[in-house]
Amino acid sequence: MSGRYSILNNVYFLGGFATMGGMLFGFDISSMSGVVGTDRYQNYFNRPSSSLQGGIVASMAAGSFFGALMAGPLGDKISRKRTIMLAAMIWIVGSILQCAAVNVAMLIVGRIINGVAVGLASMIVPVYQSEIAPKNIRGRIVSLQQWAITWGILIQYFIQYGCSFIDSDAAFRIPWGVQIVPGIILLAGISIFPYSPRWLADKGRSDEALQVLANLRANGDRNDPAVMAEFQEIEDAINFDKTLAARSYSELFKYPNARRVFLGITLQSWSQLTGMNVAMYYIVYIFQGAGITGQNANLQASSIQYVLNVVMTIPAILFIDKWGRRPVLLVGSTFMALWLFLIGGLMGKYGSSINFEGNKTTTWAISDNDAASKAVIACSYLFVCSFAISWGPVSWTYPAEIYPLRIRSKAVSLSTAANWAFNFILAYAVPPALENIQYRTYFIFAAFCVAMTIHVFFMFPETKGRTLEEMDELFNSDIPAWKTRALPASKLEQDIENIKMQQAGEKAPNTAAGHQ
Repeated sequence: MSGRYSILNNVYFLGGFATMGGMLFGFDISSMSGVVGTDRYQNYFNRPSSSLQGGIVASMAAGSFFGALMAGPLGDKISRKRTIMLAAMIWIVGSILQCAAVNVAMLIVGRIINGVAVGLASMIVPVYQSEIAPKNIRGRIVSLQQWAITWGILIQYFIQYGCSFIDSDAAFRIPWGVQIVPGIILLAGISIFPYSPRWLADKGRSDEALQVLANLRANGDRNDPAVMAEFQEIEDAINFDKTLAARSYSELFKYPNARRVFLGITLQSWSQLTGMNVAMYYIVYIFQGAGITGQNANLQASSIQYVLNVVMTIPAILFIDKWGRRPVLLVGSTFMALWLFLIGGLMGKYGSSINFEGNKTTTWAISDNDAASKAVIACSYLFVCSFAISWGPVSWTYPAEIYPLRIRSKAVSLSTAANWAFNFILAYAVPPALENIQYRTYFIFAAFCVAMTIHVFFMFPETKGRTLEEMDELFNSDIPAWKTRALPASKLEQDIENIKMQQAGEKAPNTAAGHQ
Protein backbone atom coordinates (compact mmCIF):
# COMPACT_ATOMS: atom_id res chain seq x y z
CA MET A 1 0.00 0.00 0.00
CA SER A 2 1.44 3.39 -0.93
CA GLY A 3 2.14 6.08 1.63
CA ARG A 4 -0.35 8.38 -0.08
CA TYR A 5 -3.06 5.76 0.17
CA SER A 6 -2.30 5.17 3.83
CA ILE A 7 -2.47 8.80 4.89
CA LEU A 8 -5.75 9.33 3.03
CA ASN A 9 -7.26 6.59 5.16
CA ASN A 10 -5.86 7.80 8.46
CA VAL A 11 -8.73 9.08 10.61
CA TYR A 12 -6.54 11.60 12.43
CA PHE A 13 -5.28 13.07 9.18
CA LEU A 14 -8.72 13.19 7.56
CA GLY A 15 -10.42 14.62 10.64
CA GLY A 16 -7.61 17.07 11.27
CA PHE A 17 -7.38 18.37 7.71
CA ALA A 18 -11.14 18.79 7.45
CA THR A 19 -11.01 21.13 10.43
CA MET A 20 -9.45 23.72 8.19
CA GLY A 21 -13.12 24.55 7.67
CA GLY A 22 -13.17 25.54 11.34
CA MET A 23 -9.98 27.50 10.87
CA LEU A 24 -11.92 29.76 8.47
CA PHE A 25 -14.13 30.79 11.40
CA GLY A 26 -11.06 31.52 13.51
CA PHE A 27 -9.54 33.62 10.73
CA ASP A 28 -12.73 35.65 10.52
CA ILE A 29 -12.84 36.32 14.27
CA SER A 30 -9.31 37.75 14.27
CA SER A 31 -9.83 39.54 10.97
CA MET A 32 -12.03 41.98 12.88
CA SER A 33 -10.74 41.86 16.47
CA GLY A 34 -7.25 42.89 15.39
CA VAL A 35 -8.36 45.97 13.45
CA VAL A 36 -11.44 47.44 15.14
CA GLY A 37 -9.31 49.46 17.53
CA THR A 38 -6.74 50.70 15.01
CA ASP A 39 -6.68 54.24 13.66
CA ARG A 40 -6.30 53.12 10.03
CA TYR A 41 -9.48 51.01 10.16
CA GLN A 42 -11.41 53.65 12.09
CA ASN A 43 -10.35 56.45 9.75
CA TYR A 44 -10.90 54.55 6.49
CA PHE A 45 -14.43 53.50 7.45
CA ASN A 46 -15.29 56.89 9.04
CA ARG A 47 -15.18 55.77 12.66
CA PRO A 48 -18.31 53.60 12.76
CA SER A 49 -20.63 53.99 15.73
CA SER A 50 -20.91 51.19 18.26
CA SER A 51 -24.15 49.96 16.66
CA LEU A 52 -22.69 50.09 13.13
CA GLN A 53 -19.53 48.30 14.29
CA GLY A 54 -21.74 45.68 15.86
CA GLY A 55 -23.52 45.33 12.51
CA ILE A 56 -20.22 44.93 10.62
CA VAL A 57 -19.06 42.15 12.95
CA ALA A 58 -22.49 40.51 13.14
CA SER A 59 -22.90 40.39 9.35
CA MET A 60 -20.63 37.34 9.24
CA ALA A 61 -22.78 35.54 11.78
CA ALA A 62 -25.90 36.42 9.78
CA GLY A 63 -24.40 34.76 6.71
CA SER A 64 -23.31 31.80 8.83
CA PHE A 65 -26.87 31.31 10.07
CA PHE A 66 -28.13 30.83 6.52
CA GLY A 67 -25.07 28.80 5.56
CA ALA A 68 -25.70 26.40 8.43
CA LEU A 69 -29.34 25.95 7.38
CA MET A 70 -28.27 25.30 3.78
CA ALA A 71 -25.72 22.72 4.90
CA GLY A 72 -28.37 20.35 6.25
CA PRO A 73 -30.05 19.38 2.97
CA LEU A 74 -26.80 19.85 1.03
CA GLY A 75 -24.99 17.41 3.31
CA ASP A 76 -27.63 14.78 2.58
CA LYS A 77 -27.95 15.49 -1.13
CA ILE A 78 -24.43 16.16 -2.44
CA SER A 79 -22.49 14.54 0.45
CA ARG A 80 -20.58 15.82 3.44
CA LYS A 81 -17.36 16.02 1.40
CA ARG A 82 -18.75 18.11 -1.45
CA THR A 83 -20.46 20.49 0.97
CA ILE A 84 -17.07 21.23 2.52
CA MET A 85 -15.68 21.88 -0.97
CA LEU A 86 -18.55 24.28 -1.69
CA ALA A 87 -17.83 26.11 1.57
CA ALA A 88 -14.20 26.57 0.53
CA MET A 89 -15.18 28.05 -2.83
CA ILE A 90 -17.63 30.51 -1.27
CA TRP A 91 -15.03 31.50 1.31
CA ILE A 92 -12.55 32.45 -1.42
CA VAL A 93 -15.12 34.74 -3.08
CA GLY A 94 -16.05 36.41 0.19
CA SER A 95 -12.42 36.98 1.19
CA ILE A 96 -11.69 38.67 -2.15
CA LEU A 97 -14.62 41.06 -1.68
CA GLN A 98 -13.66 41.82 1.91
CA CYS A 99 -10.05 42.50 0.93
CA ALA A 100 -11.18 44.88 -1.83
CA ALA A 101 -13.82 46.68 0.27
CA VAL A 102 -13.95 50.43 -0.40
CA ASN A 103 -16.79 51.21 2.00
CA VAL A 104 -18.78 49.69 4.86
CA ALA A 105 -21.46 48.27 2.53
CA MET A 106 -18.92 46.30 0.47
CA LEU A 107 -17.20 45.11 3.64
CA ILE A 108 -20.50 43.83 5.00
CA VAL A 109 -21.33 42.01 1.74
CA GLY A 110 -17.93 40.28 1.80
CA ARG A 111 -18.42 39.29 5.43
CA ILE A 112 -21.90 37.91 4.75
CA ILE A 113 -20.52 35.73 1.93
CA ASN A 114 -17.67 34.61 4.18
CA GLY A 115 -20.30 33.86 6.78
CA VAL A 116 -22.21 31.56 4.44
CA ALA A 117 -18.99 29.60 3.93
CA VAL A 118 -18.30 29.43 7.66
CA GLY A 119 -21.89 28.30 8.34
CA LEU A 120 -21.58 25.49 5.81
CA ALA A 121 -18.19 24.35 7.10
CA SER A 122 -18.93 24.68 10.82
CA MET A 123 -22.01 22.49 10.43
CA ILE A 124 -20.78 19.80 8.05
CA VAL A 125 -17.20 19.27 9.23
CA PRO A 126 -18.18 17.86 12.68
CA VAL A 127 -20.71 15.58 10.96
CA TYR A 128 -18.05 14.28 8.56
CA GLN A 129 -15.62 13.79 11.44
CA SER A 130 -18.12 11.95 13.63
CA GLU A 131 -19.09 9.61 10.77
CA ILE A 132 -15.51 8.55 9.96
CA ALA A 133 -14.19 8.28 13.52
CA PRO A 134 -14.37 5.13 15.71
CA LYS A 135 -16.34 5.60 18.93
CA ASN A 136 -13.34 5.50 21.26
CA ILE A 137 -11.70 8.59 19.70
CA ARG A 138 -14.74 10.33 18.19
CA GLY A 139 -14.64 13.12 20.77
CA ARG A 140 -10.96 13.68 20.11
CA ILE A 141 -11.42 13.86 16.35
CA VAL A 142 -14.37 16.27 16.47
CA SER A 143 -12.63 18.38 19.12
CA LEU A 144 -9.98 19.13 16.53
CA GLN A 145 -12.60 21.43 15.00
CA GLN A 146 -12.37 23.75 17.98
CA TRP A 147 -8.58 23.54 18.02
CA ALA A 148 -8.49 24.59 14.37
CA ILE A 149 -10.71 27.56 15.23
CA THR A 150 -8.26 28.63 17.94
CA TRP A 151 -5.33 28.25 15.54
CA GLY A 152 -7.15 30.35 12.95
CA ILE A 153 -7.72 33.05 15.55
CA LEU A 154 -4.07 32.98 16.63
CA ILE A 155 -2.50 32.92 13.16
CA GLN A 156 -4.68 35.69 11.79
CA TYR A 157 -4.18 37.75 14.92
CA PHE A 158 -0.39 37.76 14.55
CA ILE A 159 -0.78 38.58 10.87
CA GLN A 160 -2.95 41.49 11.98
CA TYR A 161 -0.41 42.49 14.60
CA GLY A 162 2.43 42.52 12.08
CA CYS A 163 0.41 44.49 9.58
CA SER A 164 -0.67 47.01 12.22
CA PHE A 165 2.70 48.73 11.75
CA ILE A 166 1.97 49.44 8.07
CA ASP A 167 1.04 53.08 7.59
CA SER A 168 -1.66 52.57 4.96
CA ASP A 169 -4.93 50.72 4.41
CA ALA A 170 -2.80 47.66 3.58
CA ALA A 171 -2.74 47.24 7.36
CA PHE A 172 -6.17 45.61 7.15
CA ARG A 173 -6.32 44.61 3.46
CA ILE A 174 -3.36 42.21 3.66
CA PRO A 175 -4.82 40.18 6.57
CA TRP A 176 -8.22 40.04 4.88
CA GLY A 177 -6.59 38.92 1.62
CA VAL A 178 -4.47 36.24 3.32
CA GLN A 179 -7.73 34.52 4.27
CA ILE A 180 -7.94 33.24 0.69
CA VAL A 181 -5.00 30.86 1.29
CA PRO A 182 -6.65 28.40 3.73
CA GLY A 183 -9.72 28.35 1.47
CA ILE A 184 -7.63 27.24 -1.50
CA ILE A 185 -5.81 24.60 0.58
CA LEU A 186 -9.08 23.23 1.94
CA LEU A 187 -10.67 23.06 -1.52
CA ALA A 188 -7.70 21.25 -3.04
CA GLY A 189 -7.22 18.82 -0.18
CA ILE A 190 -10.79 17.78 0.56
CA SER A 191 -11.41 16.96 -3.11
CA ILE A 192 -9.34 13.75 -2.80
CA PHE A 193 -10.79 12.67 0.56
CA PRO A 194 -13.11 9.65 0.88
CA TYR A 195 -16.85 10.09 1.31
CA SER A 196 -18.40 9.40 4.68
CA PRO A 197 -19.08 5.63 4.87
CA ARG A 198 -22.40 6.29 6.57
CA TRP A 199 -23.48 8.70 3.83
CA LEU A 200 -22.52 6.11 1.19
CA ALA A 201 -24.47 3.39 2.98
CA ASP A 202 -27.47 5.68 3.34
CA LYS A 203 -27.39 6.27 -0.43
CA GLY A 204 -27.45 2.54 -1.15
CA ARG A 205 -23.76 2.41 -2.07
CA SER A 206 -23.04 -0.35 0.43
CA ASP A 207 -20.02 -1.84 -1.31
CA GLU A 208 -18.27 1.53 -1.41
CA ALA A 209 -19.26 2.17 2.20
CA LEU A 210 -17.79 -1.13 3.34
CA GLN A 211 -14.54 -0.46 1.49
CA VAL A 212 -14.16 3.03 2.95
CA LEU A 213 -14.87 1.70 6.42
CA ALA A 214 -12.34 -1.10 5.90
CA ASN A 215 -9.76 1.44 4.75
CA LEU A 216 -10.38 3.63 7.80
CA ARG A 217 -10.38 0.81 10.36
CA ALA A 218 -8.27 -2.07 9.05
CA ASN A 219 -6.02 -1.04 6.14
CA GLY A 220 -8.58 -2.21 3.63
CA ASP A 221 -9.41 -5.60 5.22
CA ARG A 222 -13.15 -6.10 4.71
CA ASN A 223 -13.13 -9.26 6.84
CA ASP A 224 -11.74 -7.59 9.93
CA PRO A 225 -14.21 -8.30 12.79
CA ALA A 226 -14.30 -4.66 13.88
CA VAL A 227 -15.14 -3.57 10.33
CA MET A 228 -17.81 -6.24 9.93
CA ALA A 229 -19.45 -5.45 13.28
CA GLU A 230 -19.57 -1.70 12.71
CA PHE A 231 -20.78 -2.07 9.14
CA GLN A 232 -23.54 -4.44 10.23
CA GLU A 233 -24.62 -1.95 12.87
CA ILE A 234 -24.81 0.78 10.21
CA GLU A 235 -26.78 -1.47 7.86
CA ASP A 236 -29.20 -2.46 10.63
CA ALA A 237 -29.87 1.20 11.39
CA ILE A 238 -30.46 2.00 7.72
CA ASN A 239 -32.76 -1.01 7.25
CA PHE A 240 -34.79 0.12 10.26
CA ASP A 241 -34.88 3.60 8.77
CA LYS A 242 -36.53 2.19 5.65
CA THR A 243 -39.50 1.04 7.72
CA LEU A 244 -40.25 4.63 8.73
CA ALA A 245 -42.08 7.37 6.87
CA ALA A 246 -40.42 9.57 4.27
CA ARG A 247 -37.88 11.99 5.68
CA SER A 248 -38.89 15.56 6.39
CA TYR A 249 -38.01 18.44 8.66
CA SER A 250 -41.25 17.89 10.58
CA GLU A 251 -39.96 14.67 12.14
CA LEU A 252 -37.20 16.65 13.87
CA PHE A 253 -39.87 18.10 16.15
CA LYS A 254 -41.77 14.88 16.85
CA TYR A 255 -41.15 12.11 19.37
CA PRO A 256 -38.57 10.65 19.84
CA ASN A 257 -36.33 13.12 17.98
CA ALA A 258 -37.59 16.39 19.45
CA ARG A 259 -35.69 15.98 22.71
CA ARG A 260 -32.35 15.49 20.98
CA VAL A 261 -32.97 18.34 18.55
CA PHE A 262 -33.75 20.62 21.49
CA LEU A 263 -30.57 19.54 23.30
CA GLY A 264 -28.41 20.20 20.24
CA ILE A 265 -29.95 23.63 19.64
CA THR A 266 -29.67 24.70 23.27
CA LEU A 267 -26.10 23.41 23.64
CA GLN A 268 -24.92 25.44 20.66
CA SER A 269 -26.89 28.46 21.89
CA TRP A 270 -25.38 28.19 25.35
CA SER A 271 -21.88 28.03 23.84
CA GLN A 272 -22.48 31.52 22.47
CA LEU A 273 -24.12 32.78 25.66
CA THR A 274 -20.94 32.00 27.58
CA GLY A 275 -19.69 35.21 25.98
CA MET A 276 -16.53 33.59 24.59
CA ASN A 277 -16.86 34.72 20.99
CA VAL A 278 -17.81 38.18 22.17
CA ALA A 279 -14.54 38.19 24.12
CA MET A 280 -12.72 37.21 20.93
CA TYR A 281 -14.43 39.78 18.68
CA TYR A 282 -14.21 42.70 21.09
CA ILE A 283 -11.11 41.84 23.07
CA VAL A 284 -9.68 45.30 22.32
CA TYR A 285 -12.64 46.98 24.01
CA ILE A 286 -12.53 44.58 26.97
CA PHE A 287 -8.87 45.25 27.68
CA GLN A 288 -9.40 48.99 27.25
CA GLY A 289 -12.00 48.68 29.98
CA ALA A 290 -9.43 46.87 32.11
CA GLY A 291 -7.11 49.84 31.79
CA ILE A 292 -4.77 48.61 29.05
CA THR A 293 -4.04 51.66 26.92
CA GLY A 294 -1.93 52.08 23.83
CA GLN A 295 -2.40 50.06 20.65
CA ASN A 296 0.71 47.92 21.02
CA ALA A 297 0.11 47.13 24.69
CA ASN A 298 -3.46 46.10 23.95
CA LEU A 299 -2.47 43.92 21.02
CA GLN A 300 0.24 42.21 23.04
CA ALA A 301 -2.10 41.53 25.97
CA SER A 302 -4.67 40.18 23.53
CA SER A 303 -2.13 37.85 21.91
CA ILE A 304 -1.58 36.10 25.26
CA GLN A 305 -5.28 35.34 25.39
CA TYR A 306 -5.21 33.81 21.93
CA VAL A 307 -2.19 31.64 22.78
CA LEU A 308 -3.95 30.37 25.91
CA ASN A 309 -6.99 29.55 23.79
CA VAL A 310 -4.87 27.28 21.59
CA VAL A 311 -2.89 25.64 24.38
CA MET A 312 -5.80 24.95 26.73
CA THR A 313 -7.81 23.21 24.02
CA ILE A 314 -5.17 20.45 23.87
CA PRO A 315 -6.15 18.72 27.18
CA ALA A 316 -9.74 18.49 25.97
CA ILE A 317 -8.62 16.89 22.71
CA LEU A 318 -6.49 14.34 24.55
CA PHE A 319 -8.90 13.43 27.33
CA ILE A 320 -12.47 14.20 26.23
CA ASP A 321 -13.11 10.52 25.47
CA LYS A 322 -11.85 9.59 28.92
CA TRP A 323 -13.45 12.37 30.95
CA GLY A 324 -16.79 12.26 29.16
CA ARG A 325 -18.95 15.11 27.88
CA ARG A 326 -21.05 15.88 30.98
CA PRO A 327 -18.32 16.58 33.55
CA VAL A 328 -16.37 18.69 31.07
CA LEU A 329 -19.42 20.88 30.38
CA LEU A 330 -20.40 21.18 34.04
CA VAL A 331 -16.95 22.10 35.33
CA GLY A 332 -16.34 24.50 32.45
CA SER A 333 -19.53 26.53 32.86
CA THR A 334 -19.10 26.68 36.65
CA PHE A 335 -15.65 28.22 36.37
CA MET A 336 -16.68 30.56 33.55
CA ALA A 337 -19.46 31.93 35.75
CA LEU A 338 -16.94 32.53 38.54
CA TRP A 339 -14.50 34.48 36.36
CA LEU A 340 -17.26 36.58 34.79
CA PHE A 341 -18.72 37.53 38.17
CA LEU A 342 -15.23 38.54 39.32
CA ILE A 343 -14.59 40.64 36.18
CA GLY A 344 -17.90 42.47 36.57
CA GLY A 345 -17.38 42.99 40.30
CA LEU A 346 -13.83 44.30 39.95
CA MET A 347 -14.74 46.66 37.13
CA GLY A 348 -17.82 47.87 38.98
CA LYS A 349 -15.89 48.60 42.17
CA TYR A 350 -12.67 50.06 40.78
CA GLY A 351 -13.79 51.46 37.41
CA SER A 352 -15.40 54.76 36.46
CA SER A 353 -16.95 56.49 33.47
CA ILE A 354 -14.44 57.45 30.79
CA ASN A 355 -14.31 58.74 27.23
CA PHE A 356 -11.79 57.24 24.80
CA GLU A 357 -10.91 59.46 21.87
CA GLY A 358 -12.09 57.84 18.65
CA ASN A 359 -13.84 54.97 20.50
CA LYS A 360 -17.52 55.33 21.29
CA THR A 361 -17.91 51.83 22.75
CA THR A 362 -15.69 51.83 25.86
CA THR A 363 -17.36 54.17 28.36
CA TRP A 364 -16.25 52.51 31.60
CA ALA A 365 -12.70 51.58 32.57
CA ILE A 366 -10.29 51.04 35.42
CA SER A 367 -7.89 53.93 35.17
CA ASP A 368 -5.96 54.31 38.42
CA ASN A 369 -5.74 50.89 40.10
CA ASP A 370 -3.01 48.70 38.68
CA ALA A 371 -3.83 45.70 40.89
CA ALA A 372 -7.51 45.68 39.88
CA SER A 373 -6.55 46.06 36.22
CA LYS A 374 -4.23 43.06 36.40
CA ALA A 375 -6.87 41.04 38.24
CA VAL A 376 -9.43 41.71 35.50
CA ILE A 377 -6.96 40.64 32.83
CA ALA A 378 -6.07 37.50 34.80
CA CYS A 379 -9.76 36.60 35.15
CA SER A 380 -10.21 37.19 31.42
CA TYR A 381 -7.36 34.77 30.71
CA LEU A 382 -8.80 32.19 33.13
CA PHE A 383 -12.22 32.55 31.51
CA VAL A 384 -10.72 31.78 28.10
CA CYS A 385 -8.86 28.77 29.54
CA SER A 386 -12.07 27.46 31.11
CA PHE A 387 -13.94 27.71 27.81
CA ALA A 388 -11.10 26.25 25.74
CA ILE A 389 -10.89 23.08 27.80
CA SER A 390 -14.65 22.50 28.01
CA TRP A 391 -17.46 24.15 26.05
CA GLY A 392 -15.27 24.98 23.08
CA PRO A 393 -14.67 21.39 21.92
CA VAL A 394 -17.76 19.72 23.41
CA SER A 395 -20.20 22.18 21.82
CA TRP A 396 -19.13 20.82 18.42
CA THR A 397 -18.76 17.18 19.48
CA TYR A 398 -22.07 16.57 21.23
CA PRO A 399 -24.54 17.71 18.52
CA ALA A 400 -22.64 15.80 15.82
CA GLU A 401 -23.00 12.47 17.64
CA ILE A 402 -26.46 12.36 19.20
CA TYR A 403 -28.75 12.11 16.14
CA PRO A 404 -29.75 9.08 14.04
CA LEU A 405 -28.42 9.03 10.49
CA ARG A 406 -31.75 9.81 8.84
CA ILE A 407 -31.96 13.25 10.52
CA ARG A 408 -28.32 13.89 11.46
CA SER A 409 -27.46 16.41 8.77
CA LYS A 410 -30.68 18.41 9.13
CA ALA A 411 -30.62 18.33 12.95
CA VAL A 412 -26.99 19.44 13.17
CA SER A 413 -27.76 22.23 10.71
CA LEU A 414 -30.47 23.52 13.08
CA SER A 415 -28.20 23.37 16.12
CA THR A 416 -25.38 25.11 14.25
CA ALA A 417 -27.82 27.72 12.91
CA ALA A 418 -28.83 28.41 16.52
CA ASN A 419 -25.17 28.95 17.33
CA TRP A 420 -24.89 31.53 14.57
CA ALA A 421 -28.19 33.18 15.42
CA PHE A 422 -26.94 33.92 18.93
CA ASN A 423 -23.53 34.84 17.56
CA PHE A 424 -25.25 37.45 15.38
CA ILE A 425 -27.41 38.78 18.21
CA LEU A 426 -24.50 39.08 20.62
CA ALA A 427 -22.01 40.48 18.11
CA TYR A 428 -24.52 43.19 17.28
CA ALA A 429 -25.74 43.86 20.82
CA VAL A 430 -22.53 43.79 22.85
CA PRO A 431 -20.96 47.09 21.69
CA PRO A 432 -24.10 49.05 22.67
CA ALA A 433 -24.22 47.01 25.91
CA LEU A 434 -20.61 47.90 26.76
CA GLU A 435 -21.42 51.51 25.95
CA ASN A 436 -24.65 51.75 27.95
CA ILE A 437 -24.65 49.21 30.81
CA GLN A 438 -20.86 48.85 30.90
CA TYR A 439 -19.47 46.35 33.44
CA ARG A 440 -22.94 44.95 34.12
CA THR A 441 -22.65 43.17 30.76
CA TYR A 442 -20.37 40.62 32.43
CA PHE A 443 -22.99 39.79 35.06
CA ILE A 444 -25.46 38.91 32.29
CA PHE A 445 -23.09 36.36 30.77
CA ALA A 446 -22.22 35.01 34.21
CA ALA A 447 -25.91 34.37 34.85
CA PHE A 448 -26.14 32.51 31.54
CA CYS A 449 -23.26 30.28 32.65
CA VAL A 450 -25.10 29.43 35.87
CA ALA A 451 -28.27 28.58 33.91
CA MET A 452 -26.41 26.33 31.46
CA THR A 453 -24.77 24.43 34.31
CA ILE A 454 -28.18 23.56 35.73
CA HIS A 455 -29.53 22.64 32.30
CA VAL A 456 -26.65 20.29 31.48
CA PHE A 457 -26.87 18.52 34.84
CA PHE A 458 -30.54 17.62 34.49
CA MET A 459 -30.95 17.16 30.72
CA PHE A 460 -27.77 15.99 28.95
CA PRO A 461 -26.94 12.24 28.96
CA GLU A 462 -23.35 11.03 28.74
CA THR A 463 -22.45 9.86 25.22
CA LYS A 464 -18.79 8.88 25.45
CA GLY A 465 -17.81 5.36 24.33
CA ARG A 466 -20.96 4.67 22.31
CA THR A 467 -21.33 4.25 18.57
CA LEU A 468 -23.52 6.67 16.62
CA GLU A 469 -26.01 3.87 16.07
CA GLU A 470 -26.38 3.27 19.83
CA MET A 471 -27.60 6.79 20.56
CA ASP A 472 -31.23 5.82 19.91
CA GLU A 473 -31.20 3.36 22.80
CA LEU A 474 -29.48 5.87 25.09
CA PHE A 475 -31.81 8.78 24.41
CA ASN A 476 -35.01 6.75 24.21
CA SER A 477 -34.47 5.24 27.66
CA ASP A 478 -36.03 6.62 30.84
CA ILE A 479 -32.71 6.83 32.66
CA PRO A 480 -32.07 10.31 34.15
CA ALA A 481 -29.24 12.19 32.50
CA TRP A 482 -27.14 12.32 35.67
CA LYS A 483 -27.13 8.49 35.90
CA THR A 484 -26.08 7.71 32.34
CA ARG A 485 -22.36 7.62 33.12
CA ALA A 486 -22.96 4.35 34.98
CA LEU A 487 -24.63 2.58 32.03
CA PRO A 488 -23.05 -0.61 30.60
CA ALA A 489 -20.38 -0.22 27.95
CA SER A 490 -21.04 -0.27 24.22
CA LYS A 491 -22.28 -3.54 22.69
CA LEU A 492 -19.92 -3.21 19.74
CA GLU A 493 -17.11 -5.05 21.53
CA GLN A 494 -19.37 -8.04 22.12
CA ASP A 495 -20.41 -8.03 18.47
CA ILE A 496 -16.75 -8.04 17.46
CA GLU A 497 -16.03 -11.00 19.74
CA ASN A 498 -18.98 -12.90 18.29
CA ILE A 499 -17.69 -12.38 14.76
CA LYS A 500 -14.24 -13.54 15.81
CA MET A 501 -15.78 -16.71 17.23
CA GLN A 502 -17.74 -17.29 14.02
CA GLN A 503 -14.62 -16.81 11.94
CA ALA A 504 -12.85 -19.32 14.18
CA GLY A 505 -15.64 -21.83 13.59
CA GLU A 506 -17.22 -21.42 17.01
CA LYS A 507 -20.87 -20.71 17.66
CA ALA A 508 -21.70 -17.17 18.75
CA PRO A 509 -24.03 -16.62 21.74
CA ASN A 510 -27.72 -16.22 20.97
CA THR A 511 -27.71 -12.74 22.52
CA ALA A 512 -25.91 -11.39 19.45
CA ALA A 513 -28.28 -12.89 16.92
CA GLY A 514 -29.82 -9.56 16.10
CA HIS A 515 -26.46 -8.26 14.91
CA GLN A 516 -25.48 -11.16 12.65
